[in-house]
Formats: sequence, structure tokens, C-alpha cells
Amino acid sequence: MFLQRITTNPEVCGGKPCIRDLRFPVSRLLGLLASGETAETILKSYPYLEKEDIEEAFNYAANLADEQIIEFAK
Repeated sequence: MFLQRITTNPEVCGGKPCIRDLRFPVSRLLGLLASGETAETILKSYPYLEKEDIEEAFNYAANLADEQIIEFAK
């Protein structure tokens, strides 16, 4: 699986997977969703995020749970 919206960069958030190099870690987005936030409230609170970012974060999490190798955009 190739992810275009999730990037890793050692100079951004210590290399953690982020949404489009925005210094917004995927773990933060998934944590918001896990705590009950809806996609709509997240997008209102963080207007620089897009619906596709949330969709790709779900795909990323699903693939991690399935332990597949994931390629990141550079």
C-alpha cells in the first residue's frame, strides 16, 4: 500500500508519521477519533486537515493492525 498523505521526515515530529508534513502526527488524529471526536469536528477544529487525510489515517491504522509493509511518500 502506498500512502500519499502520510509522510515521515526525521526533521518533522522526530520522524513520526504525520499528515502531509504538517507537524500533525497520525497518532494524534487517530487519538482524537478514538476519543469520540467526529471527522466533522476535527475538520472544523483543524481547518488545514482534509477529509482525505482522515480516510488515509484509517487506512494506515488498518494496515498497521494487519502488519503489512507500508510505503510513505517522501
